[in-house]
Amino acid sequence: MKANITVQGVVQGVGYRFFVLNQARLYDIKGYVRNMPDGTVEVVAEGDKGIVKDFINRLRIGPLSAHVTGMKVKWSEEEKGYTEFRLQY
Repeated sequence: MKANITVQGVVQGVGYRFFVLNQARLYDIKGYVRNMPDGTVEVVAEGDKGIVKDFINRLRIGPLSAHVTGMKVKWSEEEKGYTEFRLQY
């Protein structure tokens, strides 16, 4: 299962992407995270739906330095087949 996630709030310049990267490794999620020009963070996560849901719940909390004010999640059955989770620039 694939989730396209847009995270809103104070999520750039506060270590949020590295938090996401570490959480993805803990949950064995594949995909990527990147900052977007509009100040949001985009996350693409692939894995078992239940595990991806748990991962998303962690992203809602974020690191102490971040403040998540909103999140949009779009689910898809179509996976890209990522082999790792990485930071994109």
